[in-house]
Amino acid sequence: GVYESFGTRPGITLLHCMAHARRKFFDALGNDKAQAEQALQLFGQLYDTERLIKEQGLKGDAIIELRQKEAVPVLAALQQWMNEQVNSGLLKKGPLASAIGYSLSRWDKLCLYTTDAILQIDNNPVENAIRPVAIGRKNYLFAGSHQAAQRAAMIYSLLATCRAHQINSYEWLKDVLERMHL
Repeated sequence: GVYESFGTRPGITLLHCMAHARRKFFDALGNDKAQAEQALQLFGQLYDTERLIKEQGLKGDAIIELRQKEAVPVLAALQQWMNEQVNSGLLKKGPLASAIGYSLSRWDKLCLYTTDAILQIDNNPVENAIRPVAIGRKNYLFAGSHQAAQRAAMIYSLLATCRAHQINSYEWLKDVLERMHL
């Protein structure tokens, strides 16, 4: 509920993560292999388009244009396929039904990335960026003090900022430490 409420705030665009939807179909491979593979093939086409955007270094309107040309028809085919599965009456409860239900209930927000070049198909870059903090969370308990834990968190934040801006964190930190007046 809290997550959904963010989309109602001015300046915030709520979209859903295609990787989470895709994972549900991957999890269904053990029960409904042929059908799950059909969906995964379509998801693969969506990610091929995103890979092409990165390889060609596309920006702004060029991203939207390629997504409209390549991804939107795949999304339409995926939605149609999921609706056919539901309407056939053959879909039983299980991982595939869950994957389809999950995706269809979030469909508009899953497709939103095709309308704005700044939006991503999934939130994997964000999850990868915060992974060190999530993994280190327990380590902060043993930092010695609250202040030491805060300092460690600040250092993690600064190093993550370096990574986000493709700055060599070792060189940056070395430069900062050399220029500090101790």
